[in-house]
Amino acid sequence: MKPARFDYYRAGSIADATGVLAELREDAAVLAGGLSLGPMLNLRLVRPRAVIDITRVPRLDTVELRNGSVATGAALTQADALESDVVRREIPLLALALPWVGHFQTRNRGTLGGSVAHADPSAEIPLCLVVSGGTIVLRSQRRERRVRAEKFFLGMLTTARQPDELVVGLEWPRAPADAGHAFEEVSQRHGDFAICAAACRIRLDGGDRIASLDLGLGGVESRPAPVDTAAFVGRPVDASMVQELGDQAVRPLAPLEDHVATADYRLALARVLISRVVHDAAADARTRRT
Repeated sequence: MKPARFDYYRAGSIADATGVLAELREDAAVLAGGLSLGPMLNLRLVRPRAVIDITRVPRLDTVELRNGSVATGAALTQADALESDVVRREIPLLALALPWVGHFQTRNRGTLGGSVAHADPSAEIPLCLVVSGGTIVLRSQRRERRVRAEKFFLGMLTTARQPDELVVGLEWPRAPADAGHAFEEVSQRHGDFAICAAACRIRLDGGDRIASLDLGLGGVESRPAPVDTAAFVGRPVDASMVQELGDQAVRPLAPLEDHVATADYRLALARVLISRVVHDAAADARTRRT
Protein backbone atom coordinates (compact mmCIF):
# COMPACT_ATOMS: atom_id res chain seq x y z
CA MET A 1 0.00 0.00 0.00
CA LYS A 2 0.92 3.65 -0.27
CA PRO A 3 0.28 6.40 2.25
CA ALA A 4 -2.54 8.87 1.92
CA ARG A 5 -1.49 12.23 0.50
CA PHE A 6 0.34 14.54 2.93
CA ASP A 7 2.46 17.70 2.88
CA TYR A 8 6.16 17.24 3.58
CA TYR A 9 8.21 19.71 5.63
CA ARG A 10 11.96 19.39 6.03
CA ALA A 11 12.68 21.30 9.23
CA GLY A 12 15.93 23.25 9.33
CA SER A 13 15.65 24.03 13.02
CA ILE A 14 13.67 23.15 16.13
CA ALA A 15 11.77 26.41 15.64
CA ASP A 16 10.72 25.28 12.15
CA ALA A 17 9.39 21.99 13.48
CA THR A 18 7.58 23.44 16.48
CA GLY A 19 6.06 26.13 14.27
CA VAL A 20 4.36 23.54 12.09
CA LEU A 21 3.33 21.53 15.18
CA ALA A 22 1.81 24.68 16.73
CA GLU A 23 -0.28 25.21 13.61
CA LEU A 24 -1.35 21.66 12.78
CA ARG A 25 -1.12 19.92 16.18
CA GLU A 26 -2.71 16.42 15.89
CA ASP A 27 -2.71 16.71 12.08
CA ALA A 28 1.11 16.60 11.93
CA ALA A 29 3.48 13.64 12.35
CA VAL A 30 7.21 13.86 13.08
CA LEU A 31 9.69 11.81 11.04
CA ALA A 32 13.07 10.89 12.54
CA GLY A 33 14.19 7.41 11.48
CA GLY A 34 10.82 6.51 9.98
CA LEU A 35 10.95 2.85 10.99
CA SER A 36 7.68 3.11 12.92
CA LEU A 37 6.01 5.98 11.10
CA GLY A 38 6.77 4.67 7.62
CA PRO A 39 4.85 1.38 7.94
CA MET A 40 1.99 3.14 9.73
CA LEU A 41 1.73 5.62 6.85
CA ASN A 42 1.83 2.86 4.24
CA LEU A 43 -0.87 0.87 6.02
CA ARG A 44 -2.86 4.08 6.49
CA LEU A 45 -3.05 3.53 10.22
CA VAL A 46 -2.20 7.23 10.46
CA ARG A 47 -3.22 9.90 7.96
CA PRO A 48 -1.51 13.17 8.89
CA ARG A 49 -1.98 16.32 6.88
CA ALA A 50 1.77 16.92 7.16
CA VAL A 51 4.97 15.02 7.94
CA ILE A 52 7.78 17.02 9.56
CA ASP A 53 11.25 15.63 8.82
CA ILE A 54 13.70 16.51 11.64
CA THR A 55 16.64 14.44 10.41
CA ARG A 56 18.61 17.54 9.34
CA VAL A 57 17.94 19.67 12.39
CA PRO A 58 21.37 20.59 13.83
CA ARG A 59 22.50 19.06 17.14
CA LEU A 60 19.67 16.56 17.48
CA ASP A 61 22.11 13.68 16.94
CA THR A 62 24.60 14.44 19.72
CA VAL A 63 25.77 12.74 22.92
CA GLU A 64 26.85 15.16 25.66
CA LEU A 65 28.01 14.79 29.26
CA ARG A 66 26.26 17.29 31.54
CA ASN A 67 27.32 17.05 35.18
CA GLY A 68 25.45 14.02 36.51
CA SER A 69 23.67 13.07 33.29
CA VAL A 70 24.16 12.19 29.63
CA ALA A 71 22.06 14.09 27.09
CA THR A 72 21.25 12.26 23.86
CA GLY A 73 19.59 14.08 20.98
CA ALA A 74 16.24 12.84 19.73
CA ALA A 75 17.63 12.06 16.27
CA LEU A 76 20.66 10.12 17.52
CA THR A 77 20.56 6.78 15.71
CA GLN A 78 20.65 3.55 17.64
CA ALA A 79 23.78 2.51 15.74
CA ASP A 80 25.64 5.70 16.69
CA ALA A 81 24.53 5.32 20.31
CA LEU A 82 25.80 1.75 20.35
CA GLU A 83 29.19 2.88 19.05
CA SER A 84 29.49 5.76 21.52
CA ASP A 85 32.17 5.38 24.21
CA VAL A 86 30.15 7.75 26.42
CA VAL A 87 27.04 5.57 26.16
CA ARG A 88 28.98 2.38 26.89
CA ARG A 89 30.71 3.95 29.88
CA GLU A 90 27.95 6.10 31.37
CA ILE A 91 24.73 4.32 30.30
CA PRO A 92 25.74 0.64 30.27
CA LEU A 93 22.14 -0.55 30.53
CA LEU A 94 21.30 1.15 27.22
CA ALA A 95 24.44 -0.30 25.65
CA LEU A 96 23.36 -3.79 26.71
CA ALA A 97 19.84 -3.31 25.33
CA LEU A 98 20.63 -1.77 21.94
CA PRO A 99 21.83 -5.02 20.29
CA TRP A 100 18.33 -6.40 20.96
CA VAL A 101 16.71 -3.51 19.03
CA GLY A 102 15.79 -4.73 15.57
CA HIS A 103 18.78 -5.56 13.35
CA PHE A 104 22.00 -3.70 12.54
CA GLN A 105 20.43 -2.46 9.29
CA THR A 106 17.44 -0.91 11.06
CA ARG A 107 19.61 0.53 13.84
CA ASN A 108 21.32 2.68 11.21
CA ARG A 109 18.01 4.54 10.76
CA GLY A 110 16.10 4.04 14.00
CA THR A 111 16.56 6.80 16.58
CA LEU A 112 16.43 6.94 20.37
CA GLY A 113 13.90 9.77 20.36
CA GLY A 114 11.71 8.10 17.76
CA SER A 115 11.45 4.92 19.83
CA VAL A 116 10.53 6.92 22.94
CA ALA A 117 7.99 9.09 21.12
CA HIS A 118 6.38 6.05 19.46
CA ALA A 119 6.01 4.32 22.86
CA ASP A 120 5.64 0.73 21.74
CA PRO A 121 5.25 -1.31 24.95
CA SER A 122 7.73 -3.90 23.62
CA ALA A 123 10.45 -1.34 22.83
CA GLU A 124 13.76 -1.68 24.63
CA ILE A 125 14.80 1.98 24.78
CA PRO A 126 11.74 3.25 26.72
CA LEU A 127 12.21 0.40 29.22
CA CYS A 128 15.86 1.35 29.79
CA LEU A 129 14.93 5.01 30.20
CA VAL A 130 12.37 4.12 32.88
CA VAL A 131 14.73 1.81 34.80
CA SER A 132 17.54 4.38 34.57
CA GLY A 133 15.32 7.14 35.97
CA GLY A 134 15.69 9.18 32.79
CA THR A 135 13.85 12.23 31.51
CA ILE A 136 12.32 13.28 28.19
CA VAL A 137 12.96 16.85 27.02
CA LEU A 138 10.05 18.42 25.11
CA ARG A 139 10.03 21.71 23.20
CA SER A 140 7.17 23.79 21.83
CA GLN A 141 6.81 27.43 20.80
CA ARG A 142 5.45 28.08 24.30
CA ARG A 143 8.04 26.41 26.49
CA GLU A 144 10.57 23.68 27.16
CA ARG A 145 9.67 21.08 29.75
CA ARG A 146 11.00 17.83 31.14
CA VAL A 147 8.96 14.76 31.99
CA ARG A 148 10.29 11.81 33.96
CA ALA A 149 10.15 8.63 31.90
CA GLU A 150 7.98 6.84 34.45
CA LYS A 151 5.32 9.55 33.94
CA PHE A 152 5.78 9.96 30.19
CA PHE A 153 4.51 6.58 28.98
CA LEU A 154 0.75 6.44 29.48
CA GLY A 155 -0.26 3.36 27.51
CA MET A 156 -0.06 1.65 24.13
CA LEU A 157 1.53 4.20 21.73
CA THR A 158 0.38 6.95 24.12
CA THR A 159 2.57 9.48 25.92
CA ALA A 160 2.38 12.72 27.87
CA ARG A 161 3.63 14.69 24.84
CA GLN A 162 1.24 17.48 23.88
CA PRO A 163 0.25 17.86 20.20
CA ASP A 164 2.39 20.99 19.75
CA GLU A 165 5.48 19.51 21.45
CA LEU A 166 8.55 17.93 19.90
CA VAL A 167 10.76 15.38 21.66
CA VAL A 168 14.18 17.03 21.35
CA GLY A 169 16.27 14.89 23.68
CA LEU A 170 16.64 12.35 26.45
CA GLU A 171 18.53 12.80 29.71
CA TRP A 172 20.07 9.72 31.30
CA PRO A 173 21.55 9.78 34.83
CA ARG A 174 25.16 8.61 34.76
CA ALA A 175 25.37 5.08 36.14
CA PRO A 176 27.19 4.68 39.48
CA ALA A 177 30.65 3.22 38.94
CA ASP A 178 29.91 0.25 41.20
CA ALA A 179 26.50 -0.61 39.70
CA GLY A 180 25.91 -3.83 37.80
CA HIS A 181 23.54 -4.02 34.84
CA ALA A 182 21.73 -6.68 32.84
CA PHE A 183 19.18 -6.79 30.04
CA GLU A 184 17.43 -9.75 28.46
CA GLU A 185 14.33 -10.42 26.40
CA VAL A 186 12.42 -13.22 24.71
CA SER A 187 10.95 -12.81 21.22
CA GLN A 188 9.88 -15.15 18.45
CA ARG A 189 13.10 -14.36 16.56
CA HIS A 190 16.00 -12.09 17.39
CA GLY A 191 15.07 -8.57 16.30
CA ASP A 192 11.32 -9.15 16.64
CA PHE A 193 9.21 -7.29 19.17
CA ALA A 194 9.80 -8.52 22.70
CA ILE A 195 7.20 -10.83 24.19
CA CYS A 196 8.82 -9.97 27.50
CA ALA A 197 11.95 -7.98 28.37
CA ALA A 198 13.63 -7.25 31.69
CA ALA A 199 16.19 -4.59 32.61
CA CYS A 200 18.07 -4.34 35.91
CA ARG A 201 20.54 -2.06 37.69
CA ILE A 202 21.86 -3.13 41.09
CA ARG A 203 24.40 -1.97 43.66
CA LEU A 204 25.75 -4.21 46.42
CA ASP A 205 27.17 -3.17 49.77
CA GLY A 206 30.33 -4.52 51.38
CA GLY A 207 28.39 -7.45 52.82
CA ASP A 208 27.15 -8.48 49.36
CA ARG A 209 23.63 -7.30 50.16
CA ILE A 210 21.47 -5.11 47.96
CA ALA A 211 22.21 -1.40 48.40
CA SER A 212 19.88 -0.34 45.57
CA LEU A 213 17.87 -2.18 42.95
CA ASP A 214 16.14 -0.77 39.86
CA LEU A 215 14.12 -3.22 37.80
CA GLY A 216 11.56 -3.02 35.02
CA LEU A 217 9.62 -5.14 32.54
CA GLY A 218 8.73 -4.46 28.91
CA GLY A 219 6.28 -6.15 26.56
CA VAL A 220 4.06 -7.37 29.39
CA GLU A 221 1.77 -4.39 29.92
CA SER A 222 0.77 -1.52 27.64
CA ARG A 223 3.77 0.51 28.85
CA PRO A 224 7.13 -0.14 30.56
CA ALA A 225 6.42 -1.50 34.04
CA PRO A 226 8.80 -0.47 36.86
CA VAL A 227 9.01 -2.98 39.71
CA ASP A 228 8.76 -1.86 43.33
CA THR A 229 11.94 -3.23 44.91
CA ALA A 230 12.09 -1.23 48.15
CA ALA A 231 11.35 -4.28 50.33
CA PHE A 232 14.42 -6.10 48.99
CA VAL A 233 17.08 -3.53 49.84
CA GLY A 234 19.44 -4.99 52.43
CA ARG A 235 18.84 -8.59 51.40
CA PRO A 236 21.35 -10.90 49.71
CA VAL A 237 20.78 -11.99 46.12
CA ASP A 238 19.85 -15.63 46.56
CA ALA A 239 17.28 -18.04 45.13
CA SER A 240 14.59 -17.38 47.71
CA MET A 241 14.92 -13.61 47.40
CA VAL A 242 14.73 -13.71 43.61
CA GLN A 243 11.69 -16.00 43.65
CA GLU A 244 9.93 -13.70 46.10
CA LEU A 245 10.84 -10.69 43.97
CA GLY A 246 9.43 -12.34 40.84
CA ASP A 247 6.18 -13.24 42.59
CA GLN A 248 5.78 -9.70 43.91
CA ALA A 249 6.68 -8.12 40.57
CA VAL A 250 3.99 -9.91 38.55
CA ARG A 251 1.20 -9.65 41.12
CA PRO A 252 -0.01 -6.14 40.16
CA LEU A 253 0.47 -6.56 36.41
CA ALA A 254 -2.31 -6.50 33.82
CA PRO A 255 -0.54 -8.51 31.10
CA LEU A 256 -1.23 -8.20 27.39
CA GLU A 257 -2.66 -11.14 25.48
CA ASP A 258 -2.40 -11.45 21.70
CA HIS A 259 -1.70 -13.88 18.87
CA VAL A 260 1.93 -14.18 20.01
CA ALA A 261 1.52 -15.03 23.69
CA THR A 262 -1.09 -15.52 26.37
CA ALA A 263 -1.18 -13.41 29.50
CA ASP A 264 -0.06 -16.37 31.63
CA TYR A 265 2.90 -17.03 29.35
CA ARG A 266 4.03 -13.41 29.63
CA LEU A 267 3.85 -13.60 33.43
CA ALA A 268 5.84 -16.84 33.43
CA LEU A 269 8.48 -15.24 31.20
CA ALA A 270 8.60 -12.21 33.49
CA ARG A 271 9.50 -14.40 36.48
CA VAL A 272 12.24 -16.18 34.54
CA LEU A 273 13.76 -13.00 33.09
CA ILE A 274 13.68 -11.22 36.46
CA SER A 275 15.67 -14.09 37.94
CA ARG A 276 18.21 -13.96 35.11
CA VAL A 277 18.79 -10.21 35.04
CA VAL A 278 19.01 -9.84 38.84
CA HIS A 279 21.58 -12.63 39.08
CA ASP A 280 23.52 -11.32 36.07
CA ALA A 281 23.47 -7.71 37.28
CA ALA A 282 24.65 -8.80 40.73
CA ALA A 283 27.52 -10.72 39.14
CA ASP A 284 28.42 -7.63 37.10
CA ALA A 285 28.33 -5.48 40.25
CA ARG A 286 30.76 -7.84 42.00
CA THR A 287 33.27 -7.55 39.16
CA ARG A 288 33.06 -3.74 39.29
CA ARG A 289 33.63 -3.74 43.04
CA THR A 290 36.88 -5.71 42.91
